Amino acid sequence: MNIRIRKAEATDVPAIADLLKSLGLFNHINVEAVSTSQERLLKHLALCTSDDSHLVLVAQTPGGEIAGYCAVHWLPSFILIGAEGYVSELFIRDEFRGQGIGGQLLETVKTEALNRGCSRLMLFNLRIRESYKRQFYAKHGWEERPDAANFVLQLGNRS
Repeated sequence: MNIRIRKAEATDVPAIADLLKSLGLFNHINVEAVSTSQERLLKHLALCTSDDSHLVLVAQTPGGEIAGYCAVHWLPSFILIGAEGYVSELFIRDEFRGQGIGGQLLETVKTEALNRGCSRLMLFNLRIRESYKRQFYAKHGWEERPDAANFVLQLGNRS
């Protein structure tokens, strides 16, 4: 399939919201009104496109359907030679999985990171997710850090 990877636009928000709801992974998205999801996503996309410190990409089919998306944030680091790119989200619609779209998104992010002079890319993946079980990221050259732990501090009812 000939997929076009491009920067996300405000007109993509309904498709991204629909994609996230279709996955059923996030309880707050599962139960909220579609309009609420779209308002939040539109606000976040506006923040991400307001400067050059974030990049949101969509994978678009020849028919115009959004098959997936990826969000990356460029983080300056005092301890690295270059910045670090943090891939916070990469989701592909169920019906488009296994067609190389996720790999195309990762490759686009990698190219952008190299162009920016980044030292590394990093991401977080839950071990219960299908992408982890299939070793999706390992197959694309990513290494799991066996000596690191990921910590979160929940702030209120936010997911």
